Amino acid sequence: MSGASEVDPITLEVTRNALVGIAEEAGAALRRTAYSPNIKERVDCSTAVFDARGRLVAQAEHIPVHLGSMPASVAAALEVFGALEPGDQVLVSDPYAGGTHLPDWTLVAPVHHEGALIGFAANRAHHSDVGGGAPGSMPAGATDIFQEGLRIPPVRLYRAGEEDADLVRLLLANTRTPRERVGDVRAQVGANRLTSRRLGELAEQLGPTLLHDAMAATLDHAERSVRAALEELPDGTYRFEDALDDDGVSDEPVPIRVEVTIAGGDITADFTGSSPQVQGSVNAPLAVTTSCCFYVLRAVAAPHVPANEGAVRPLTVVAPAGTVVNPRPPASVAAGNVETSQRIVDVLLGALAEAVPDRIPAASQGTMNNTLVGGTDPRTGEAFTYYETLAGGQGARPTKPGMSGVHTHMTNTKNTPVEAFELAYPMRVVEYRLRDGSGGDGRHAGGDGLRRTLEMLTDDATVSVLTERRRRGPWGVAGGGDGAPGRNLLGTHADDGPVEEELPSKATRRVARGDRVVIETPGGGAHGPATASVADPS
Repeated sequence: MSGASEVDPITLEVTRNALVGIAEEAGAALRRTAYSPNIKERVDCSTAVFDARGRLVAQAEHIPVHLGSMPASVAAALEVFGALEPGDQVLVSDPYAGGTHLPDWTLVAPVHHEGALIGFAANRAHHSDVGGGAPGSMPAGATDIFQEGLRIPPVRLYRAGEEDADLVRLLLANTRTPRERVGDVRAQVGANRLTSRRLGELAEQLGPTLLHDAMAATLDHAERSVRAALEELPDGTYRFEDALDDDGVSDEPVPIRVEVTIAGGDITADFTGSSPQVQGSVNAPLAVTTSCCFYVLRAVAAPHVPANEGAVRPLTVVAPAGTVVNPRPPASVAAGNVETSQRIVDVLLGALAEAVPDRIPAASQGTMNNTLVGGTDPRTGEAFTYYETLAGGQGARPTKPGMSGVHTHMTNTKNTPVEAFELAYPMRVVEYRLRDGSGGDGRHAGGDGLRRTLEMLTDDATVSVLTERRRRGPWGVAGGGDGAPGRNLLGTHADDGPVEEELPSKATRRVARGDRVVIETPGGGAHGPATASVADPS
């Protein structure tokens, strides 16, 4: 067998792009065939290709927090089942077995060609309800993972191409929206089958031996490229600290500390000194923390390097067990995936700003502004669940302002178009606009957040918000001003007229017809002072 080093550059590049194309096509198929607006419209899903050893070789440009953590889910599936047969598909949604939070269901399928294993197809999709204490399965105030929904260890959903009907019945009995769930998970199954078919066609074209070698070569190439990029950065140890507003149970801030060490072609992110794990759901599983480190490594050092297992080899993550960045079960984790991940990125970028200030932006909105509504749709009499993350202000770059009304860092979803939203849910979008002037003031201003108002058109609903940056806005850098913090408001009706309540950063409330939920998202921090000082000519 030829070695990976013998793969010529043209074959390497063609194969690498073919693998990425397979992942992208699978993602498009998943989106087109899913049932829920969360996947069809917002594209809250991710697809990837792995080699026969379970190493990530290609991914679509989907959700960073999904993709950086998916290798741990594939590893968990292989640890439980070892060799998988053609047609098998393993389902896993366990934050303590390579997962992120319970709504993220990952499917892993082996790919065989001429009787031999040549790789794995995998994808992850956020399911808008998997049980738990509130619709959407991300209740504010949850104090253990059992309150957040159905926890799924690695299980075979498909055996030799046949769906396990008993397991499907179990899954659907633990969700408020079974029709959506079965439609979405079967869309995931179909996406993996497409990946398998395309990977088999590539093996037929190249030959399985050359495909194997080319996969290994693209990993080695990514490793060399990242190490070379790291060697251009100044060696040293750089520190930063920031905090979450609270954990949703206590009002106390939750500090996250990091020490980043660059030494030649290696980089270490050490989170020793971060808060112990907390009661609320902001605990981030190790797979999430690792995913954040991978994202920042690529963004700062080597943004054009392919995202695969080789690119992460120079990275070491130190996250002490029992902390908010590596909790022990049964800690609740729903917000860790979506909110703490953003703060982990903030502290990593803050630390690296000392090393490479010309590459680091001010803090972006630092939250995904998770908004969840569920209840009974009076038009159909059936249950509905709505989930969305909302855009906000991007931090200003060293040479230009931040963008307004965009998703940043660990999320990469779209918004739900108003037309699709009002068709799917018993709610009305009353207002949807930018918060002019909410970005930090500076030489380069931060991007503006947005304001969205939803009116309830049902008498039976529950609203949950899991948000951050409500107490202090995202920080500016190099003398730039902070962005405006966000706000969550609930407008209700009392005997003496309308009442508007400011909600905390994490809250779950019952709502009635005519009530309005208002989410104001943070603006980004600014870069540089608003006015440059002028030297005294004397």
